[in-house]
Amino acid sequence: MKFAVIVFPGSNCDVDMYHAIKDALEEEVEYVWHDATNLDEYDGILLPGGFSYGDYLRTGAIARFSNVMTEVVKAAEAGKPILGVCNGFQILLEAGLLPGAMRRNEKLKFMCRTIKLRVENNISMFTSEYETGDIISIPIAHGEGNYYCDEETLASLQTNQQIAFTYFGDNPNGSLADIAGITNEKGNVLGMMPHPERAVEELLGSADGIKLFQSIVKQWRLSAYGVTS
Repeated sequence: MKFAVIVFPGSNCDVDMYHAIKDALEEEVEYVWHDATNLDEYDGILLPGGFSYGDYLRTGAIARFSNVMTEVVKAAEAGKPILGVCNGFQILLEAGLLPGAMRRNEKLKFMCRTIKLRVENNISMFTSEYETGDIISIPIAHGEGNYYCDEETLASLQTNQQIAFTYFGDNPNGSLADIAGITNEKGNVLGMMPHPERAVEELLGSADGIKLFQSIVKQWRLSAYGVTS
């Protein structure tokens, strides 16, 4: 499986994402600059964390208009797996690929620590290697991770099982319904604030994030070839 790590001016977690795919997952991966106009050769698209365009206006608001985002939308519509982490999640929200919006953390402070997440379902292409209810340790590093949506959208997310991860025991940012990660209705786009790419080896303090990437590869292979390995 071949992944693209999209790099925007201000991205700073792109190397972490590249390492997770190349060294921990042992799959093919390339950096792709934000002005790219074709992503056809890639099977999965990864939007890393950071401060795209300095987080001017709103987080992700400028990156949303980069040339590459037209191609990201096309890839999403084609059913390819799209993962946005932290700033990548914010960009997916701004692009309309996921519902809702991101606000400043409730206590108006930048949060950087390892937290507990609960896996809300294992039916998506991002969570199939987990068990529903698993409690996992994943780092966070954000100042605007307070997810918000209206009541109708929240009800839809819950009914359609689009909430992939919730904060467990400690909600660090005030996110509505403890939401840490959501998918689109089709299930091929995931946005999450915690950083699974920073939790792919025990040396890093946790390897709980590797199953997310393994899930992507397994589900892609099932879809593309009808095999699991």
